[in-house]
Amino acid sequence: MNIDLHVHSRFSKRPSQWILQKIDCPESFTQPLQVYRIAKKRGMSLVTVSDHNTIDGALEIAHLPDVFISEEITAHFPEDGCKVHILALDITEAEHREIAKIRKNIYHLAAYLNLAGIFHVLAHPLYAVNDRLTIDHFERMLLLFKNFELNGARSDAQNRSLETLLRALTPVDIDRLADKHGIAPEFEAPWRKNIVGGSDDHSGLNIARTYTRVTNAATVREFLDGIRGGKSEVVSHASTPQTMAHNLYGIAYQFYRSKFNLSRHVSKDRLLQFLDNSLNCEAGAENGLISRIHFFFNYRRQSRTRHGMPDTLMDLVRRETDKLLRDYPDIMMGAREAGAIFGSREKNWFDFVNRLSNAVLSSTAKRLFDHFSGANVFNIFGTLGSAGGLYSLLAPYFVAFSQFTKDRGVNRSIPAHFGKGAGEGAHEVWVAHFTDTFYDVNGVAQTLQQQVAAALRNDKHLTVITCHDNDHDPVHGVRNFNPIGVYDIPEYPGQKIYYPPFLEMLNYCYETGITHIQAATPGPIGLAALAIANILKLPINGTYHTAFPQYAHYLTGDPMIEELTWRYMLWYYDHMDQIYVSSKNSADELAGKGIRREKIRMIPRGINTNSFHPAKRNGLMKKRYGITAAVKILYVGRVSREKNLPILVEAFKWLSRMSADMHLVVVGNGPYFEEMRETLSGYPCTFTGYLSGEALAQIYASGDLFVFPSTTDTFGNVVLEAQASGLPVIVTDQGGPIENVVAGITGLVVPGDEPEPLFNAMRMLACDEVLRHRMGAAARNYM
Repeated sequence: MNIDLHVHSRFSKRPSQWILQKIDCPESFTQPLQVYRIAKKRGMSLVTVSDHNTIDGALEIAHLPDVFISEEITAHFPEDGCKVHILALDITEAEHREIAKIRKNIYHLAAYLNLAGIFHVLAHPLYAVNDRLTIDHFERMLLLFKNFELNGARSDAQNRSLETLLRALTPVDIDRLADKHGIAPEFEAPWRKNIVGGSDDHSGLNIARTYTRVTNAATVREFLDGIRGGKSEVVSHASTPQTMAHNLYGIAYQFYRSKFNLSRHVSKDRLLQFLDNSLNCEAGAENGLISRIHFFFNYRRQSRTRHGMPDTLMDLVRRETDKLLRDYPDIMMGAREAGAIFGSREKNWFDFVNRLSNAVLSSTAKRLFDHFSGANVFNIFGTLGSAGGLYSLLAPYFVAFSQFTKDRGVNRSIPAHFGKGAGEGAHEVWVAHFTDTFYDVNGVAQTLQQQVAAALRNDKHLTVITCHDNDHDPVHGVRNFNPIGVYDIPEYPGQKIYYPPFLEMLNYCYETGITHIQAATPGPIGLAALAIANILKLPINGTYHTAFPQYAHYLTGDPMIEELTWRYMLWYYDHMDQIYVSSKNSADELAGKGIRREKIRMIPRGINTNSFHPAKRNGLMKKRYGITAAVKILYVGRVSREKNLPILVEAFKWLSRMSADMHLVVVGNGPYFEEMRETLSGYPCTFTGYLSGEALAQIYASGDLFVFPSTTDTFGNVVLEAQASGLPVIVTDQGGPIENVVAGITGLVVPGDEPEPLFNAMRMLACDEVLRHRMGAAARNYM
């Protein structure tokens, strides 16, 4: 005989999940008759309904063949109010009334159930119903209960961990716990536990996903006796966060379907047909959240568009849903065909919500960056408000992933406490490092690439998570997601902002067992990292690599936008457990803006001094570029205004007018490239474009002095590379690079706001060969 011992109906009315509470929706909306039909259709021999603290659902179908009465009791530990759930199976109305009187005291309840001979099961034993469950509670439950449930709504790992623990119990374990808690078990062989399974279904979608099988049984009494005799077997299709989320969507949809009588529209509306096939426990019979949105925005849409107002979130959802169902008919097909296949419906639904949220997020993000680029401050806030509404659409997934992660923590701790194994991945650290610059040509990308290589060499679990639209060869330790959208910054040609596929990243981090998150960016990918860390309850650290507020000022010319960016940056980094910075200057800046200094830590950085070496001086500038000047002044980095290059242009013009034997070499590319080249047209200046590897090392070593006029860099890797190559350097007194130079020994430090101090420093080093060589040697030794 096969029986799903744990199924809810509409008589379970008090939802534990806040998302259902917010819409005033009951915990289940499945009719008892639907439970009966679905269970029988899916091969269950007998049917029972186990609603919370009521038998009304079971009584409604008690007249049908193959039905017995059950309930799920909420019991309390009287000493601290910790709640647990207990299934009482095959009970009478009189027994239910007695249970209701004493259920507030779990000790009295357990004694009564044993004395009355009522078969009872501790439901989802590792699930903290009201977040008060401790190891002490679990120890006492081992003494109070003989039968334990592998719950179909919990993770497969938690069920396996629980089963392993229960089967490993010994008489010594029980004696020790009985002495500790002063509880004498009221049943034989208390170390020998019986194990059963139930789906814990609330939506009708997962009835019989997990059930109990007993051989050689023909009646409910024989079935329960078979469990008592240790002859039960649990049959289960493992649940995932996608299962739980699909269940929540299903409950909400069924609730709104009934409340607004949406069934009359199903045959006329393509979206409702899809929702019905995906979320209704009996497609074509009776059942959301999304349907409500659909009809609401359909009603409002005409008046909004008539006045020429921009699309609302609901307009976007409707438009993108129609487009999805049109462009991806496999989604609609999958919803129709997946009814009886556990896993298929939820995967199809996840694919739909993922595509829909990606489309809406991409559209919203583009508007946001358009407003930001145009310094439309009030529109920025309006767009952020609309984007926040998308939270409602995705909330079931946030709830589900959060809940399953919490279960995973219990799964790791309890087996370890009992010495029955450490639990799944108990002591391993798996770090996900989120970045948007892994494939760029800059110091941040180089640092990240070094970290991946170092982790692999030392058998550390580090995965860089990034988002890029170009094809890249797979790199071990790097997971590149295809962006859902790309924004090209008008003022910053060649620089792109990628919109990450959030749900896919969330699912990846959960499935790979990530335990710690590091965010190398406060951009869209960093926001995804922060949200994932909060949903999965993971520690998150951040790295402050880039002075974004200063960049924002350069891009927009608006100090208000710079201040707004600072506010965002402080909000973002304030959510980090720790913040890594590359320089004391950055640490002081963040602390001065209000970040607690105890959260800020210096991250050690460096370069390979064999890769960058004076011995690589080989006349490359003359051979490849025809540069014969006596003094070759080098700049390496992004060719953009925020690097203070207009000041370098003015200073070099003055220098070249003073002496014809000077040549400026600019290595790199960027939005200021063409303008800078045109401005220096007619002056001794060479633009090489991007260089890397040996070519870059050789051009460093073939120069005579290095100039880095930036005031916005938090570190300045190129300053290290130049000094390692034997060049004296000139940096400004603002930002991180100043800390990479010994002023007056390995280079010079100048004010960063005007060209004259830079000109004087360049002239001093250019005209004094002895000083150049002395500083260059000191720079190499320093590196």
